[in-house]
Amino acid sequence: MHLSWTLSRYLAHQFIVAMIITLGVFISLIYMIDLVEMMRRAAGHTDMTFGLTAQMTLLRVPTIVTSTLPFAMLFGSMAAFMRLTRSSELIVARASGVSVWQFLAPAIMVALMIGMFSVTVLNPIAATLESRYEQLESQFLKGRSSLLAVSDNGLWLRQADPDGQSVVHALKVNDHGIKLEDVIFFLYGPNDQFLGRIDAKTADLEKGYWALTDLWYSMVNEPSRHFDTFQQPTLLTVEQVQESFASPDTISFWDLPRFIHMAEAAGFTARQYRLHWHSLMSLPFLLCTMVMVAATFSLRISRLGGLTQLVLGAVSTGFLLYFATDLSLALGLTGVVPPFLAAWAQALVAMLLGLAALFHMEDG
Repeated sequence: MHLSWTLSRYLAHQFIVAMIITLGVFISLIYMIDLVEMMRRAAGHTDMTFGLTAQMTLLRVPTIVTSTLPFAMLFGSMAAFMRLTRSSELIVARASGVSVWQFLAPAIMVALMIGMFSVTVLNPIAATLESRYEQLESQFLKGRSSLLAVSDNGLWLRQADPDGQSVVHALKVNDHGIKLEDVIFFLYGPNDQFLGRIDAKTADLEKGYWALTDLWYSMVNEPSRHFDTFQQPTLLTVEQVQESFASPDTISFWDLPRFIHMAEAAGFTARQYRLHWHSLMSLPFLLCTMVMVAATFSLRISRLGGLTQLVLGAVSTGFLLYFATDLSLALGLTGVVPPFLAAWAQALVAMLLGLAALFHMEDG
């Protein structure tokens, strides 16, 4: 028997409503928790008003949506299936010859579309807002004045100096930005007054200065001078260089492949960006898996012992998946497993378990 279009639309509508309500609850709770945490962090900063604090927290909402989507899908699917089961609507559908796979199909299609929308549309928006959030965080909370960017023509870094600031450009990078090759320092004084430039063969970041070698020192209205070695003062630290590098959440799904290529060409490791890209690619598949896992808990409540066991099973499964995801991503970041396997493993394992449970509980 083929599932009718009317029944498919009805099941999809029930699933979407439950998903929206669950996601709204998750976002509201997480937003309030983040707002309280942001207010705590802003307590010692006089320039952090409540309006700015609320705005910064709001900028993270799309990122929160992306990160909580699998769990919202799990609990939303369970709520929808449980309501349909308790109202005997699924029982009637089964009696009329509709198999479990047929009435799961609308929910899986909706999960797939939500996942694709999240990756292709929501993620670029979240990346833009997350980037703005990190800029405000650096300005008002961390007081960090350095900014690092990677482009097709090398690395650009803005740093604070004892007497002003400078912009650093390097064609090649080693040791995560600590060692630079073919370097140019553009020096600026107060009020962004251009003072001169330094062209060096190499630059190593030491405590309180850049150790330059084989350089030309050219200041405004002064003849150029050559030095074998030179120490250029800086307030930049190794930790600031590493923190200034763009986080994966601030890069759009569409821009990640190009950024990975540029980062590797500049001498940076792109493992975390490859891992993030594969995680985004696997998100639609993971959401479909959550529907199957939810079905194993909610389609036969009586077999599982009632609502209490259902809730306990759902919460336990959610924590297990969260732990497995974190463990898998951590192994991917350390290079123990390839990024592809680290990002896709939890979705594959969860789907296999969900299919096995459905085959065991249902006759298909």
